[in-house]
Amino acid sequence: MAVDELDTRILRLLLEQPRTSVREYARILGVARGTVQARLDRLERDGVITGTGPVLSPAALGHPVLAFVHIEVTQGHLDDVGDALAGVPEIVEAFSITGGGDLLTRVVARDNAHLEDVIQKLISLPGVVRTRTEVALRERVPHRLLPLVESLGRTARG
Repeated sequence: MAVDELDTRILRLLLEQPRTSVREYARILGVARGTVQARLDRLERDGVITGTGPVLSPAALGHPVLAFVHIEVTQGHLDDVGDALAGVPEIVEAFSITGGGDLLTRVVARDNAHLEDVIQKLISLPGVVRTRTEVALRERVPHRLLPLVESLGRTARG
């Protein structure tokens, strides 16, 4: 889906001021409230905006250890393992991948011993052949989309 300059301005406001009302966004942008609401509805319908909830910190919830676990799966069992991963609360994301392994998961844990317990749980899942774990030491670039939105805005203007 192509986004125009107004869309990118709206998305920037959503990212920078997520608790602001549609009426206030309209005032800031100098457009009608109905225009902003229609754009937001379209961006949601087109899958550009996928959520509006708060972003939570696993560390503040008592899970400061972050690891990326690569999982190799027995051929033909990718869907079964993917379904089983959804039942492990410490897995906060999982992706099918190319390269070394079949799945890449983002796992949070209370401490290293808890991480080992989670990995052992993963290894015991039917269809899992092996795992490889990488522990994150420090976040260098937090999850962000504003630079991408800004680059789209430059493209829309250009």
